[in-house]
Amino acid sequence: MASRDVDTKEYVTMLKELIEEGHQVNMVISGNSMSPFLISKRDEVWLNSPSRPLKAGDIVFFTRPGGQYVLHRIHHISQEGLYIIGDNQIEMEGPVPQDAVFAIVTSVKRKGIVYEPGDFWWWFFAHVWRHMIWYRKRKMRKRRGNLHR
Repeated sequence: MASRDVDTKEYVTMLKELIEEGHQVNMVISGNSMSPFLISKRDEVWLNSPSRPLKAGDIVFFTRPGGQYVLHRIHHISQEGLYIIGDNQIEMEGPVPQDAVFAIVTSVKRKGIVYEPGDFWWWFFAHVWRHMIWYRKRKMRKRRGNLHR
């Protein structure tokens, strides 16, 4: 049987429709913005339509104004909206309107092991790592310094 490459936007649009119909869907992560918690082409996420108020630490799937789909973590919430950042990023995005979020990650498969809210690594990235932007900046500066040697 021949394999078929599917356009990412087409694929995620289909997933979004399924989520909005009330289905739980899973997908393999693509991209490095959620590293080190989630690794591209290795790890999977399970997505549902949000069934509770969103909170800091949640991993959400949202649509940017230009139509790009993004999976990142909520850093904090203000009256203006959500402030969102990838686990491998140093710049926050926001405010993002809450209605731009169409899915929340309810579990992940990381290195072949399923994690859910309450598990240690889930808790660590949601509550500790999200406040370590200073560390990420330092680590990136060091990495850039090593590139110039």
